[in-house]
Amino acid sequence: MYALVASAPENSAATIQLMTAEGILAGPAQTVARSDLAGVVSSLEREHAPRWVWDRAQNWYPELLAANVRVERCHDLALRQAILVHSAFTAETGYGDNAAMLPPENEASQAGSTSTQGSLFEQLSASTGWDLATVTAELGAQKAAIASSTHPARLTLLTSAESACALVAAEMQYEGIPWREDLHRRLLHELLGPEPTGYVHPEKMDELAATLRAALDAPALNPDSPQELMRALHRAGIDVKSTRSWELMEFKHPAIEPLLAYRKLSRLFTTNGWTWLEQWVHQGRFHSEYVVGGVVSGRWASRGGGAMQIPKQIRGAARADPGHKFIVADAAQLEPRVLAALAQDSTMAAAGRDSDLYAGIAAQGFGGERDMAKVALLGAIYGSTSGESGRLMPQLTRMYPLAVGFVEEAARAGERGETVTTRLGRSTPPVSAQWRASQRSSTAEEQRRAESAARTRGRFTRNFVVQGTAAEWACCWLAELRRRLRALPLETVTTSGTQADRPAMVFFLHDEVMVHCPDALIEVVTKIVHDSSRAATRLLFGEIPLEFPVNVTVVENYADAK
Repeated sequence: MYALVASAPENSAATIQLMTAEGILAGPAQTVARSDLAGVVSSLEREHAPRWVWDRAQNWYPELLAANVRVERCHDLALRQAILVHSAFTAETGYGDNAAMLPPENEASQAGSTSTQGSLFEQLSASTGWDLATVTAELGAQKAAIASSTHPARLTLLTSAESACALVAAEMQYEGIPWREDLHRRLLHELLGPEPTGYVHPEKMDELAATLRAALDAPALNPDSPQELMRALHRAGIDVKSTRSWELMEFKHPAIEPLLAYRKLSRLFTTNGWTWLEQWVHQGRFHSEYVVGGVVSGRWASRGGGAMQIPKQIRGAARADPGHKFIVADAAQLEPRVLAALAQDSTMAAAGRDSDLYAGIAAQGFGGERDMAKVALLGAIYGSTSGESGRLMPQLTRMYPLAVGFVEEAARAGERGETVTTRLGRSTPPVSAQWRASQRSSTAEEQRRAESAARTRGRFTRNFVVQGTAAEWACCWLAELRRRLRALPLETVTTSGTQADRPAMVFFLHDEVMVHCPDALIEVVTKIVHDSSRAATRLLFGEIPLEFPVNVTVVENYADAK
């Protein structure tokens, strides 16, 4: 049974329509005031346990959660559409040609069409306000496209998992990460000094700025100005081409250490300082909006608060409630293992049978040097052809011709302007007309630029197939983890039977998940975390001779997890 939810013509109202899986309407549509929506959804969830169908879960689910109403499953049509419109699996179905049913092209897809590596990290824009006719038609079009695709089972899994993650993201935003404001303020005081007033810098930043000015003999230097900083560095004989940290660290000069320290404190002050604390932490919780599929490869992003990059300096403020712990789990070397599975490289799979894939590769062909093995393999995935990784690539190719050949073919396809696709069916957006025109350039300078653009797109597609499939694995992991946590009987979970006592996912970052768990259920939930990861591997790849191990730590504060 489906329950379609759509915006109603009346202000502050919604339309709900029950429909069978065969597309037959089950009674008349009902118009519900938004203030009454939670009660109606709760009643239908108990009576029919439908799959909720809406334009975007983020447009509806947060207000249900605020009323303590949760749903089991949904179809997030906008997330599914973003997959299906570009998927090579649906290319012959005609789905992507029906532009009237599609929302405006989002920013990430347009960024992806330029085929730069940076487009892996662009956010998607939202589509809101679909009426019942649009929701109904779009559901039918998506079901038809999946059914007639070249891989309906894979697309069904991907779109279902993506929709489940829309529920996970909304629930994590609602739950929030337990956050101790007093500890955060104490950490800021230790690192930056007393809280400043107005627009002045903290005293420890000012002290470092003074040291830096003296070291560079630049008494008027504004260290926050890249242009002034570059000029001062050059006058001091530090011939850097940029102010990136890795380049600065190559030089020996008294100014380098205070400069790096200043920039580290500056980032903390501006991104997670006192203003951040007042804006994002409320009633002991840090709430950030997660954006599922927020990058073109399918990775998540966040909108506000910087949940995707909580710096180590303040992780100690993320502290579990009394009687609870954080269960922090991360998938070990996820992308390299995904590559071995995609390429069906049995030799590389054998290297990964122990918990440390890099150590296994090092033992097979790099004289036990783990760092060399890691540099070589990550260079293959990310397309690094120079330096140490480039030097090690021939050895890696001899050892693992299938794995290296897999990413090389993805790179060559990208350079030709072709589409590449993940395991479950997320494909790169097509190249732009401008990109194709640039590849037909005639002058020597234009040809050099065209070759550079082709190589850039090759690096993008090389990484896309691996990063995107890793995102699919993580998506299935989260969906399985949510399902299994929800299946815990209330009598097992708590003596009070309240939702607040249930284990709750509160944070996710690419291949890491954090569960806020009552002490009495730590062993049970830890097993669920491991079982869910194994289930995700089977869902994606079936029974294969390669494990995707998950490292689990149980801590009172997030800083102790790393």
